[in-house]
Amino acid sequence: MEQAIYLITGVMASGKSTVAELLASRLGRGVHLRGDIFRRMIVSGREEMSGSPSEEAVRQLHMRYELAADATKEYYAHGFSVVLQDNYYGAELVRMTTLLHDYPLRVVALCPNVETVKERERSRTKAGYGGFTVDGLYSAFLRETPRIGFWLDTSELSPAQSVDAILRHFKNNA
Repeated sequence: MEQAIYLITGVMASGKSTVAELLASRLGRGVHLRGDIFRRMIVSGREEMSGSPSEEAVRQLHMRYELAADATKEYYAHGFSVVLQDNYYGAELVRMTTLLHDYPLRVVALCPNVETVKERERSRTKAGYGGFTVDGLYSAFLRETPRIGFWLDTSELSPAQSVDAILRHFKNNA
């Protein structure tokens, strides 16, 4: 399979982690890079994103994206396909595609309907919507995020079916 970078985005509880892990496992030499890991590495002084984030929270978000892009490039340079997964909303999706513009980048936005997101959020062991509502974040994501790449409604798809659809899309649109 051709070496590439897959950037996976979508609202919280859209299935990014599950789909990204499964996709990476299907790529031969695949890495699943969770961009959020760089946020979690900040042990003290971390400022979380919110509906009205502080300047420091935004600065840390951009640092996290830059670190993720750098790690992605390094894995790629060593022969791995990378599935980079995080919350890239609105202009931040453009920021990430700019950071990776010299690479074979395949952008995927997982976009199940809002009722599916609510159901998935209820069944998760972690709470992703602190300070946000599902409806509000979902609406903002659709309104503000540019239609870059492959937008996939996963409402009725299993993770395996979602990965099949992603691979099929990029194979047919190569």
